[in-house]
Amino acid sequence: MSFRLEKDPLGEREVPAEALYGIQTLRAVENFPISGLRPLPAFVDAVIWIKRAAADTHRHTGRLEARLAEAIIAAADEVLAGRHRDQFVVDVYQAGAGTSHNMNCNEVLANRANEILGGTRGGYAPVHPNDHVNMAQSTNDVIPTAIRLAALATLPTVLAALRGLADTLRAKGREFDPILKAGRTHLQDATPIRLGQEFAAWGRTVQRHHDKLVEAARWLRAMPIGGTAVGTGLNAEVAYPGLMVERLRALTGLDVEVGEDRVQLMQSMGDVATFSGAVRAYALDLNRIANDIRLLASGPRTGLAQIRLPAVQPGSSIMPGKVNPSIAEMVNQVCFQVLGLDTTVALAAEAGQLELNVMMPVIAHNLLFALTILANATRQFDRACVAGIEADEGQCAHWLERSPALVTALAPMIGYAEAARLAKEALASGLTVKELVGRKGLLQGGERDQTLDLRAMTELGVPGGSPLPGGG
Repeated sequence: MSFRLEKDPLGEREVPAEALYGIQTLRAVENFPISGLRPLPAFVDAVIWIKRAAADTHRHTGRLEARLAEAIIAAADEVLAGRHRDQFVVDVYQAGAGTSHNMNCNEVLANRANEILGGTRGGYAPVHPNDHVNMAQSTNDVIPTAIRLAALATLPTVLAALRGLADTLRAKGREFDPILKAGRTHLQDATPIRLGQEFAAWGRTVQRHHDKLVEAARWLRAMPIGGTAVGTGLNAEVAYPGLMVERLRALTGLDVEVGEDRVQLMQSMGDVATFSGAVRAYALDLNRIANDIRLLASGPRTGLAQIRLPAVQPGSSIMPGKVNPSIAEMVNQVCFQVLGLDTTVALAAEAGQLELNVMMPVIAHNLLFALTILANATRQFDRACVAGIEADEGQCAHWLERSPALVTALAPMIGYAEAARLAKEALASGLTVKELVGRKGLLQGGERDQTLDLRAMTELGVPGGSPLPGGG
């Protein structure tokens, strides 16, 4: 490998000759050999959007010579088109605020811009990473702006996954609406419910989380760019924040706006923590839904076995024929990871001091990673599991007929205490509630059938339509 010699305020270092990054990136790579994790693509895109918008803004105001601005823009466009991605090499766990990643981006764009202008890598002339690519910027306003842009840009993929899952669950709700089953509370027999009602409710839960994420994301629209070092805007022109937001909006298609108080936006990661909390809330409910589906599919002979999941792979290396709820189990693991990622975001959001939160690199990675894996898990859960679920109507009827909780429909007529005694007797005798009522002659013919109408028990109303004892 051949090298070139570069200088920075700390001295000289040899940088690989073919690298688009420079000496400051090299120092960061040497200082932080921590995880092997590199910045997620959405975060790289977001920082490069900012650099491109800044070059265009400064070309517009005349602060940056047009040919230099155009070379930076061309270099940025190459990165945004997918080129040079192997040059963003700083570990996720790095120096505070994200200076290392910011300089990695500055150096890559400067070196590539100089090549476009006929220069060489490492010469930093005529384009300099700090003086030109980073003009009127600080890591301190670039990185919080990039976090917001990256989250907003990733969100549509997440929302599309949620809409897909919600639609599939609601469709299953309609398909399974005729199927009656025993409800369960405390994992014990409860009054009847329709299988379709369970699925439809899950669909509404996912849709509500979709709407909550949209609402939480509104807090991310305010851009701190233009705050420079501490939010006051030193070294940025008065028109710069507004011009930057105009260009970022045009470049990304995102509905972003000029931050009302850039000091506040750079001090606080509260908006990001709020959004991450909404992601966490969805993960909690998605995890619960996956668990419920696993429970309903348990069996096939010794569990509830009220639904059948698509078989996607053999379930055991030792038990032939065993099929596990593999997709739902994957969802569980993703949700656990997302909860941990949100905890990291929360702790890091609290850890800022005075004018800056230096924990932004770990906030960026954890939030964007959470969005990425949650979107992928939701989409796969929808397509490879929920869409193919089948109901076992016979098994649902089997458990429902034997449920002692059916006596609940009799309570308005015979009272709670008598209904409780009837439930105990049904369990002890092995008879169904309907059989026991018939043997005891508590209700006759049509009255019994009307009161113990299982479908009617799944709707609002008093079974049999009889008035409550004592007018209660």
